[in-house]
Amino acid sequence: MTAETPLIRQASEIAYESVDAADGLEKGVLLDETHGASNLALRRFTIAPGGSVPKHTNEIEHEQYVLAGEYTVGIEGEDGEVTEQTVSAGDAVHIPAGAVHWYQNDGDEEGAFICAVPLGDDEIALVE
Repeated sequence: MTAETPLIRQASEIAYESVDAADGLEKGVLLDETHGASNLALRRFTIAPGGSVPKHTNEIEHEQYVLAGEYTVGIEGEDGEVTEQTVSAGDAVHIPAGAVHWYQNDGDEEGAFICAVPLGDDEIALVE
């Protein structure tokens, strides 16, 4: 499939996998280079009630759009200042490359978000 080939994927075609380093986090790859995307990967994540994602960094920036639920996102800026905020459906999040960040779902409902990342190598490192 080339980048010029249009594609529509149905929700039933998306497989979800547990993310090993996190508790209650699942990821489904909606679109990436294997589907003909040449610039971005589009992923959907769900965070179970009580689920969490430990502090970590990514080499690449990513943008997120919250679809459902309510959960906390923490992001540490270059200056060491921490922003921790509850997000819910309709909110958008920008996480700069290299920023320490984490998630916690203390609610009773599953959280869900779309994450768009540029294609390329992305090393993820857990932070103590």
